[in-house]
Amino acid sequence: MYHIGVAYLLWVLSGFGALGFHRFYLGKIPTGLLWMFTGGLGMVGAIFDFFTLPFQVQEANFRNALYRRNNSRPPEGEQKWRYASDAEHKVMKEKGRENNHPERIILKLAKENKGILTASELALEADISIDEAKNILETLVSKGFAELRYNRNGSQAYVILDIAAKDEEL
Repeated sequence: MYHIGVAYLLWVLSGFGALGFHRFYLGKIPTGLLWMFTGGLGMVGAIFDFFTLPFQVQEANFRNALYRRNNSRPPEGEQKWRYASDAEHKVMKEKGRENNHPERIILKLAKENKGILTASELALEADISIDEAKNILETLVSKGFAELRYNRNGSQAYVILDIAAKDEEL
């Protein structure tokens, strides 16, 4: 956890922000070096930091919360993420969500269930609404990649033709 008091203390000790010690503390190494070599960008950046330091501390704490929540760490030899948005993007990419298009999820689910899946299963797995899931599956039906079938109890199920077992009945 980063603390606002410590960040302000480092801001004061670094010549009212001119040397950028507070930025090093918050993990913003490149801008810390920039502040150190330019005197806090001619003190304009140092004064800006005085007013935005609580938000910078909050962002750094959010970045660390993302680390803890997802049990992820920056790769060896790579510096820490500078901003919370960088951390969020990296975590999403590591979890494979960035490249997990709903059609890929459909194929994985269909393979696990002998070619059969429902809109609610897709919605749950792809983290989308049931309406979105149903629209995606209907698109696959219209393109001829899937068929819409009804179970004995009347519920809808989609069969992915390439994956479904040929003798499987709904």
